[in-house]
Amino acid sequence: MAESNFIDYVKIYCRSGKGGKGSPHMHRAKYQPKGGPDGGNGGRGGHVILRGNRNYWTLLHLRYDRHIHAEHGGNGGKNKSTGRQGADAYIDVPCGTVVYNAETGQYICDVTEHGQEVILLRGGRGGLGNVNFATPTNQAPRYAQPGEPMQEMTVILELKLLADVGLVGFPNAGKSTLVNALSSAKPKIGNYPFTTLEPSLGIVPYRDGRSFVIADIPGIIEGASEGRGLGLRFLRHIERNSLLLFMVPGDTDDIKHEYEILLNELATFNPELLEKGRVLAITKCDLLDDELMELLRDTLPQGLPIVFISAVTGMGLQELKDVLWQEMNSESNKIAAIQGYETIVHHDKDFSHLRTELQDEGEDEELGWDDEEDISEDIEDIEDYEDFDYIDEEDENA
Repeated sequence: MAESNFIDYVKIYCRSGKGGKGSPHMHRAKYQPKGGPDGGNGGRGGHVILRGNRNYWTLLHLRYDRHIHAEHGGNGGKNKSTGRQGADAYIDVPCGTVVYNAETGQYICDVTEHGQEVILLRGGRGGLGNVNFATPTNQAPRYAQPGEPMQEMTVILELKLLADVGLVGFPNAGKSTLVNALSSAKPKIGNYPFTTLEPSLGIVPYRDGRSFVIADIPGIIEGASEGRGLGLRFLRHIERNSLLLFMVPGDTDDIKHEYEILLNELATFNPELLEKGRVLAITKCDLLDDELMELLRDTLPQGLPIVFISAVTGMGLQELKDVLWQEMNSESNKIAAIQGYETIVHHDKDFSHLRTELQDEGEDEELGWDDEEDISEDIEDIEDYEDFDYIDEEDENA
């Protein structure tokens, strides 16, 4: 399969750092032969942290860096020296990235804002040195606490484009032509089905210096919600759009029927998509005269704004922008967006279709970290640390 610059899902292996061991050191000095315990605490292992970055719009950079690991914490030393804290591993992702457990499909977290940080895996806490275990009846403990082991997980990152308006239509409905006419984006345009093979974003200038973002989604066909065409791969991007612009060509035999097919595909994929605001644009109207457009109005769906446009001649484009802006900022659309947002992005996933795509691209191999030395040490630590109570995170940072 040809390599695409737009990667909206990727499978990666993450591993946090293990905590450093506490030191069992006993102080020895020329005039202090029985100085007692002075072993310091181990350092915390590094976290694996997701960080939203608006400078990324695809997950391509992670396709070639699919093993992410944080640094282990340093061991405690003599003179109550605390071990060095392991460096955290940051994963920069585009805003709109959702993370799932690759094995179970369970939702983990969502990164939607620039600079937002989410700890994906916590590093192991450092073990206590023997100085912490000295008591009046046990003044020279010769043992210390091992560090907590690392955590590991294979995750799937799924990008859902964040846009104000998402275009919904069959192939060759004129979506890419409209984006090209309204914004400076230059999506591929051609007179054949599935010209658009990957989503693209365009910024649409509006009145008084205002603007909004429009997303060109690859064409939907009947059965897309069941995996036909490019359906399941790109329907997810529509979930994040606050307003849906349905596009049906004016020369279609039955505009209302085609609109209902598109609506049914969205409902089958995710019924909550029906709660979003909708606008219907009748495209390619440069082929129609005024009389024919008036006759068509009586056959069109009811209950939503309808605009006749031609992206080639510019007919109706300003009216369309006015309608889109008005609908985006309507009170009902804002309430629906707030109420539906959490439920839309927090569903667990069935990744059977995604695994098939990954296998086709040779990207579904088992990911893991082959480090026999670390594994053997962790097995010994696990047997030891279970008898100890670890320090709290707040105490550790104090």
